[in-house]
Amino acid sequence: MQSNGLRQVDEALKKMAARLSATSLHSLMHEPERSQFIYQFEDLTVDCTRQLLDEDGINALLHLAENCQLQTRIDEMFSGALVNITEHKPAQHMAARTPDHLASVTYQKLSTFANSVRRNPNITTVVNLGIGGSDLGPKMVTQALAGFHDGPVCHFVGNICPTDLHDVLVTCDPHKTLFIVTSKTFTTTETIANAMMAKHWLNRHGVDAGPAMVAVTAAETRAQAWGIHPDHIFAFADGIGGRYSVWSSVGLSVMIAIGIENFSRMSAGAYAMDRHVQHTELAQNIGVIMGLLRVWCRRYLRMPAYGLIPYDQRLAAFPAWAQQLEMESNGKSVDRQGQPLQLPAGPLIWGAVGTSAQHSFFQWLHQSVDITPIDVLVATHPAAGLDEQIWHDHHKSLAINAVAQAEALALGAPNPAEPHRHFSGNRPSVLISWDQTTPYALGRLLALYEHITVISGFLWDVNSFDQWGVELGKQMANQLQSGEGLENFSPAARAFLDRLNTLRT
Repeated sequence: MQSNGLRQVDEALKKMAARLSATSLHSLMHEPERSQFIYQFEDLTVDCTRQLLDEDGINALLHLAENCQLQTRIDEMFSGALVNITEHKPAQHMAARTPDHLASVTYQKLSTFANSVRRNPNITTVVNLGIGGSDLGPKMVTQALAGFHDGPVCHFVGNICPTDLHDVLVTCDPHKTLFIVTSKTFTTTETIANAMMAKHWLNRHGVDAGPAMVAVTAAETRAQAWGIHPDHIFAFADGIGGRYSVWSSVGLSVMIAIGIENFSRMSAGAYAMDRHVQHTELAQNIGVIMGLLRVWCRRYLRMPAYGLIPYDQRLAAFPAWAQQLEMESNGKSVDRQGQPLQLPAGPLIWGAVGTSAQHSFFQWLHQSVDITPIDVLVATHPAAGLDEQIWHDHHKSLAINAVAQAEALALGAPNPAEPHRHFSGNRPSVLISWDQTTPYALGRLLALYEHITVISGFLWDVNSFDQWGVELGKQMANQLQSGEGLENFSPAARAFLDRLNTLRT
C-alpha cells in the first residue's frame, strides 16, 4: 500500500511526465546548466543530458527515492539484512568482492586451484557447464577480457541442446580438458544432464572423470553424492543469486583464463562502485540516478523496453547478461508483500553490439512509432594491446558512431516534405563512457548495472532477489520427463509426447 506522501509524489511525477513528453529534447539539451545531468565517478562518465528530464523532473524523482526510503533499503542490503524476503536470505554478492573476502580461506582455496590449473601443461582446455547466471556471467566476462587471457582456452556450455556440448567437445582433447560443473543447487536439470554427457565422453575415451571434473556450488553434499571429490568442490554463499554470482566461485573459469591478479582487479572495480553507491548522496549517486531513470522511463513515460548497445565487440554478450540480471530480478507482478502491482515493474531488456546494431534494428529505434530508450556504452580508448596510432584512429571512428547515434535519436531531422525521411527525434538515451575496458573498469561497470537493477526494484517495491517464475516450466518438464501426472497436461502436449516417444523407438 502506498502512503499518502508516496501517492502525492506519484501523481506529481505523472503530471511531470505528461509535461516533459511534450517538450523538445533539443530545447532541454541546450538549457543552461544542462551539464548537471552528467555524472562522474573516477573515469566513468554517465551522460544523461539526452533524457526527457529537467531540473524539476530529477528533483521529483529524488523526492520519490526519499519517500521510498531508498537510502534505508540500500543500507539494509549492505548490512546483510534479509532483503530476499520470500527466501529469507540476505543479498551476499557484494560481500564476495570485498578486500576481506579476497583475503579469506574460501578465496585462497579458489585462487590456489586456479593457479594450479594455469600452471598445468596437461590442461589446455576448460569447459564450464552451467546455465543462466552460472553461464552468462563468466562467459560474458571471459569474452570481454579476451585481451587479458594467458591461461587455458575456456568454453561455456549452457544449453541442453545436444549441439551446444557436442560442438565444444569436438574441439577438445579428452586427456587435457577440465570440466567445471557450475550449479548453485547441483540439481539444475540442464547442467546436470550436460555433466552426465561430459562424464560419459571422458569415460568413453578412457579418462577418469574424477580428476577431470570440479564443482562450483552451494550444495556441497549433493556434489559429493554425484561423484565430485571434496577437494574439487568450491562453495559460495547461499545468499548469492546466480545472476549476481560471477564474483564468487562461479568466476573460477574467468580466474583460470585471466589470472588471479586480473580477477582481483575486476573485484576491486566492483567494490569501488559498491562504496560509491553506499556512501554517495542520492543526487550524485550514479546507481541511484540510473535506477530512477529506469523507473521514470518504464512507469511514467510508459516505455516498456530498454535497449543496451555496447560499442565494443568484446562486450557482445553484455546485453544477454544484463537481460537476465534485470528481467529475472524485476519481472514481477506482485510487490514484496505479495500484493498485485498497479503498474508494471521492470522493462524488457534487449540489445546488441554497435556498430553492427546500427545496420540491424536502429531503423526501428529512429523511426518506429514506439520509442525505446537506450544506454550507449563506449570506452574512449581501444583495448589494451592495440597501442599503434592506426588502432586509436580506428577506435575513434567507433566512438564517434556511438555519440552520433545518441545525438540523432535525441535531435532527429524533421522533414515533413518527405515523410519517409522524417526523423522525429525526442528518443532518449544515456551515453556511458570510460577510459579503457580493463578488468577494473569492467568490474565497476557490471556492479553499476547490478545496482541499477536492485535500486529500481527497491523503487518498484519488488523482490529483486528471487526468481520463482523460472521454476514452473522446470517442474512441468520434470513431470513430462518422468511421465507422472500426464493427465494434467493438454491433449496437444500429450500428443507431442507420444510422437516424441515413437521417434525414440
